[in-house]
Amino acid sequence: MSGTSLDGIDVAAVATDGRRRVTPGLALTIPYAEAFRDRLRSVLGGVGEVAAVEAELTQLHAAAIAEFRARHPDMAIELIGFHGHTILHRPAERRTWQIGDGELLARLAGIDVVADFRSADVATGGEGAPLAPLYHAALAADLAKPVAVLNLGGVGNVTWIGPGHDEILAFDTGPGNALIDDWVRTHTGKAADLDGVLARAGQVSAEHVARFLALPYFDRAPPKSLDRDDFQGTIPNDLGVADGAATLTEMTAASVAAATRYFPRPAREWLVCGGGRHNPAIMVALARHLGVSVRPVEAVGWNGDALEAQAFAYLAVRSVLGLPLSLPSTTGAPHPVCGGRRFQAAG
Repeated sequence: MSGTSLDGIDVAAVATDGRRRVTPGLALTIPYAEAFRDRLRSVLGGVGEVAAVEAELTQLHAAAIAEFRARHPDMAIELIGFHGHTILHRPAERRTWQIGDGELLARLAGIDVVADFRSADVATGGEGAPLAPLYHAALAADLAKPVAVLNLGGVGNVTWIGPGHDEILAFDTGPGNALIDDWVRTHTGKAADLDGVLARAGQVSAEHVARFLALPYFDRAPPKSLDRDDFQGTIPNDLGVADGAATLTEMTAASVAAATRYFPRPAREWLVCGGGRHNPAIMVALARHLGVSVRPVEAVGWNGDALEAQAFAYLAVRSVLGLPLSLPSTTGAPHPVCGGRRFQAAG
């Protein structure tokens, strides 16, 4: 999994039947070198040297898998789920583009690969995102309901899980870490607002937050999804560094709170995965806005750094079995959709 935050590759092992049996295993994160991160950022939007970056991204994923297998030589891996990296997501135009060469990865790794998870859903008129909700629901089978699982990567997305079978609602909430990370990188050269230090030193601009929440996206009923750069026009360029970080952090939390208007019933608890859970300023703002328990997913024994990669391993198995990867309530597709393309190692 290479996420919208552009931080690196997450590798995770899962033993699963693609249905209710899920046993998360070991995981590994390999950060991107800054030079490659810049090359990857340069093709966002589907511009520039896409083919060259795609080949390099695939080779880096093969190296990550090789490193994982070298560390765990006794683990038998039967199938690889390869999400690739989203460089363009325009479901209203029935376009979504994840770079990553599944055929090449299968050949390099010597293991069958399932890739291209989103295209089939988008082709039916679905949003193509988020795709982790069915995995969230499998993991949360024994938790008290309703529960909300919030992923804060570059973009934020939520899975609301009710007590009934397949009672699931999912959609993108708004920006996750992307705007904050871009702001900090532009103004300080650092990759992120580590520990929320900048945000906690600044003052929130209520005016900027109000303009942000007035955007049409928040009045659209779900399912709905976003591209990483959909909120570029809301960046508070007239503010200082700390105030801008504080304001962008508040925007992220406020957009999550705005999502609750669409829940069938309030969530008893929010469980947070993705890099955003490491930012105390975001977690405090979320608790203030939501008014219920907000905890990192580790509180219930999950690995928040590996959850998205685990989800695509799980979805790869579902794809091979011909099971749906998305539902009308998770992507807005007109019917449950089985996506993914299988690439055999033997060619």
